[in-house]
Parts: sequence; C-alpha cells; structure tokens
Amino acid sequence: MPIASTDRPFDSDDNPRRTNAAGAGSASAASGAGVEAVTRVARRVQAVPGSGIRRFFDIIASMDHVISLGVGEPDFVTPWPISEAGIRAIEQGRTHYTSNLGLFELRAAIAADLERRYGVEWDPSEEMLITTGVSEGLDLAARAIINPGDEVIVADPSYAAHAPAVTLAGGIPVAVPTRASQGFALDPKQVEAAVTPKSKALLIAYPSNPTGAVLERPTLEALAEIARRHNLLVISDEIYDRLVYGGIEHTPIASLPEMQNRTITLGGFSKSHAMTGWRVAWAAAPADLMAGMLKIHQYAMMSAPTVAQYAALEAVRAGEEYVISMREEYDRRRQLMWRGFNNLGLACAEPRGAFYAFPSVAQTGYSDEAFAEQLLLREQVAVVPGSAFGAAGAGHVRACYATSYEEIEEALERIGRFLHHAPMAK
Repeated sequence: MPIASTDRPFDSDDNPRRTNAAGAGSASAASGAGVEAVTRVARRVQAVPGSGIRRFFDIIASMDHVISLGVGEPDFVTPWPISEAGIRAIEQGRTHYTSNLGLFELRAAIAADLERRYGVEWDPSEEMLITTGVSEGLDLAARAIINPGDEVIVADPSYAAHAPAVTLAGGIPVAVPTRASQGFALDPKQVEAAVTPKSKALLIAYPSNPTGAVLERPTLEALAEIARRHNLLVISDEIYDRLVYGGIEHTPIASLPEMQNRTITLGGFSKSHAMTGWRVAWAAAPADLMAGMLKIHQYAMMSAPTVAQYAALEAVRAGEEYVISMREEYDRRRQLMWRGFNNLGLACAEPRGAFYAFPSVAQTGYSDEAFAEQLLLREQVAVVPGSAFGAAGAGHVRACYATSYEEIEEALERIGRFLHHAPMAK
C-alpha cells in the first residue's frame, strides 16, 4: 500500500541540541556581587555537555536545495486511519485528562500485542504506563532507579539523550565502546569489565540509533547473564523494534529467563507508525519500578496527550499493514544507502535495524565534524557527526534513510563529487 510522504522541518527531538551551560545565569543576569553566573544552574545540568551540532541545523535553515540525511524522523505522514481516530476523539470531546497511567484500553491493547509478538506478559493495570514519547519514559526510568553516584553502563556510540538522562538523574554513565568490525554490537566481555560495586543498571537501545546495529539472541543472553549475576537492572529502549531487516527477529531482553522482573522496556509509535509529533509511547516494568515511574510522571506530566492516545489505540488495532509497508520501503532505501557508501569508498557496516547508516569518513582526511560541515557547505547534504553520539563515534557520520529513494540517490551523487575533492583524494 503506497504511503504519502511529506516535507518536514530539519530540526526534531532526535537531533542533539547545543546548550549553554550557564543558561539563565549569564553575567548580566547574575544577582549579587561576586556571585559566579554558572552557579545559578544545577551542577548536574552543567555536567551535560553541549553537542555542538545545532549550528549545522542553523546553517541548513538558511540554505536552499539541502538534502537532509540528518533528521531521525520518518518522511511518511501518519497513516490516515490513525489520524482520523485522533480527529474523531476531538469531535467526540475526548479532550480531558486520562488516568495517570493512560487509557486502560490502550494499555491493554499494547500488552496483548506484545504478548502475541514476543511472548511477554505485562499486567496493563500496574505494569504499563503511557508516556509522552520514549524520551519521557527514559527520563522516568532513570530518575526512578538511580541514586546519586550510581553507575549505569551505556553503549558508545548511542542515542544522544541516553548518557545525559543518567547524568540528569544524578548517576554516572559508564561508556562501553562498540566497533564497526563487530557491527557496533555491545561486547558482553567489555560490559562485564565495566561492572563495579557502584553499577546499578545497564542501558541498551537496539536496534540502534545511530548505528543501525541489532543485538542477536546469543549476545542478549550473555548480557542477561551479566545482569542476573551482578544484580543489575536493565533499561531497554526498543523504539525501533519493528524496523529490522533481512529476516532478523527482534528479541526483547525482558523475554529472556528471569529478566522481566529486572527490566524496564520502552517502546512507542513514533518510528514504526510515523507518529513523531503525536508524542505518545509506553513503558513496561515490574510493578514496584512502575510505581516509582508513575510517581514522577503524575507530578511532571499528569498524563500523555489524550487525543494522541486514541490515535495510538487505532495504531495498535489496525496499523500493522502500514508498519509492514513502511518497513519494506525503508529496507529498499537501506540497501541503496549502505551499498552506496561502500561503493564510494566510505566503509559502512550493514545496518540491520532502525533507519540509519554509520559510515566511516576517517579515510577522507576530515574529522567527522569537518566532513559534515564541509559536505553541507559544498554539496548541500546534511549528515550528523558520529562524535555527537559518543567518543567511539568519532570518524563516522550518521546518515538517515528515512527520506525518499530519489533524494538518497542524489545525495550519494553529491557525496561522490565531494569526495573527489577531499584532502585524501589529492
């Protein structure tokens, strides 16, 4: 079934944002003589580094004919039956708060769908919560389990919000590097080596943003064994669970023996159903952990947007054909992009999930930041420097194939022209 595409803004929640550590505490705003401006902002906020990426998107906004491979957002519009369900909710006056946990019908539908697909049973009454995007779910999970000084093991590179979520909750993110030679999958031996007496949790997110990596079952089983042996909790961000390719089956870590009781699973509709702007997702966790997450949610958010919840209910009930159609198109674009990068001499591991490729640009003579900047200025193609997602991402760029096949073809042609004039080509 064909699905319409639409133009979208270059900036989105997926893009790392530049922040000013001093915030409102600029020199002119500081109150009282001798007070350092930076002290007006909490130390844990100061500890979150600015990404330095925002300037690329500021440049994009001022340029014409830019092909953006930078935004991690579907170019498809939300399928009409799902949007219509939201419109119908407005027409019927369903515009008030829901339960703090979210619509029970939606929680029950999600729980039934997850049991059908993955064999994991969650009680929709006390083990499921509807959140305002997975970003809120991540924040709730981190704040619910982390005490000051707790360590949380995080893959490097990983989604730009993961380590900051740990820091903002008072914890210490411990980065475990991943490598292209291993498909950017976490190495259980390195995870084991990162465990200390202060370790509280393991945060995993597969399929991966930014690398497109997946974790196969033997790796997941090894990570589960580490979690059980060291009594670690697991936060598993599975927003891309429906976007896997080449016959791969996604396995939630909560589905493995003795793991459901120590895992907070996060998922949603933004990527699989083209619903980024609806801001609706879900979290599933043991009742005691969910009670902690709910306590924060009810004070910070009250409830997820009601109209979006009714749209999500339709997505669960009748959205499967659209998920399949979009996934097939992403797969077509995926093969064009990663093969195209390799044909251009930019070594790129095959992305097997999500909608990102993560080619190396080290051989061009540019750093990843310089590559992204010069490619944008010279050929009007936008990619994101890999170092925005962690130190192990340096020397790579993230390119998103959630844009049209024709634009990817044109982008590859422009990148080929750019490489012809790169420093190492001379």
